[in-house]
Amino acid sequence: MTAVFARHALLPGGWAENVEIEIADDGTIAAIRTGAQARTDPARIVMAAPANLHSHTFQRAMAGMTEHRAEGRDNFWSWRSLMYRFLDHLTPEEIEAIAAFAFVEMLEAGFAACAEFHYVHHRPGGEPYANLAETSERIMAAAGAAGVGLTHLPVLYTYGGADGQPLAGGQLRFGCDLDRFARLVEDAGAALGRMLPRDARLGIAPHSLRATTPEQLGRLGAMFAQGPIHIHAAEQPKEVEDVEAWLGARPVEWLLGQLDIGPRWCFIHSTHMTSAETEGLARSGAVAGLCPITEANLGDGPFNGPAYLAAGGAIGIGSDSNVQISVAAELRQMEYSQRLRDLARNVMLTGPGSVGEGLYARILAGGAQALARPSGALEPGKLADLVALDAEDIAFAGLRPAQFLDGWIFGGAAGVVRDVWSAGRHMVRDGRHVARDGVELAYRRAMAGLLERI
Repeated sequence: MTAVFARHALLPGGWAENVEIEIADDGTIAAIRTGAQARTDPARIVMAAPANLHSHTFQRAMAGMTEHRAEGRDNFWSWRSLMYRFLDHLTPEEIEAIAAFAFVEMLEAGFAACAEFHYVHHRPGGEPYANLAETSERIMAAAGAAGVGLTHLPVLYTYGGADGQPLAGGQLRFGCDLDRFARLVEDAGAALGRMLPRDARLGIAPHSLRATTPEQLGRLGAMFAQGPIHIHAAEQPKEVEDVEAWLGARPVEWLLGQLDIGPRWCFIHSTHMTSAETEGLARSGAVAGLCPITEANLGDGPFNGPAYLAAGGAIGIGSDSNVQISVAAELRQMEYSQRLRDLARNVMLTGPGSVGEGLYARILAGGAQALARPSGALEPGKLADLVALDAEDIAFAGLRPAQFLDGWIFGGAAGVVRDVWSAGRHMVRDGRHVARDGVELAYRRAMAGLLERI
């Protein structure tokens, strides 16, 4: 048993002082005791740590490369063209080095687990590697090095656009028909069992309605009867328009009307929904996977938060393009995007109370559901995914426990996260990942090699 002491801890029933959390050898919480003997060091505020439900780790290496305005109007589609050109240079070794560094940063930011939406399967030009799951295994090796809880999501990406447009350019690295995809998922599942601890999970991700077909989506549920299913949906107006012209229905409308959408599903972005789609997605039991920093960076637009929450919808957060990796900043951007649109304050809450605490509770539950990960609360039997904030940080001076999360999200500095455990693995100590030095060195070498070629 490992014991973690918290000066303050956020339990399912509320805040408690002087709490001892026992972690069993299998990485679960064995027991929680309140009223433990007080200690002075370390001064921790301990909570369940959230899951990052949407990431493309390779894009971490692009941060800062796409903020140069070209002639004409920049938008998501011009950014995507740059991204395709970038990934054509990536080797499997570089994919692993970049992913490991991104996972380290996620843990240092307070995430305990990550759902990796992985579509860079093949060589530049589309030729498969001798090992079909080569790059999936690179992601798993990176997750193992960082100690992050991984839900691996191989992506089905067959077409270059709505109505069966052919793949082109950088998309060729993604391409799989259903038969190849089934083999890839089988190989990835076998590798995951060999390479990662028992808390790792495998799911699937049809990239989007525009990159697959109705026939493929209709078969996926039967082919993969277990595990999470994630899909990009309605991120951009052009995507909505293209799908509607092709199928006679908007993407979210079509998915809800034609497939058995339920708690296994996670709809990433869902930025451009009608009122009926918003209510329908909320009532389906699926999770809306929101990536507020990336959605702002790419000019996607704000999610329809108040109506979705009022209908009882589940949400989680992801770092997506990894241009910035921060639990607090994602939640702050989520709330501020709603305030800017609605000219109001404290929007992402359905009743009175702390906005920070309310948002945090929602992403804990939504992230655990989306990753099929038994986490999301400080209670016995759950995985010991824990984040500890520095109780002595100036962000908490003068705040009561009920205001701690508001202090972290809306006023805290980057160094507030002190410790992080993923399934009981103590990966961040005193604000720094235990393997940062080696992982960062490998990342720097990978970036130096990339800069010589791009």
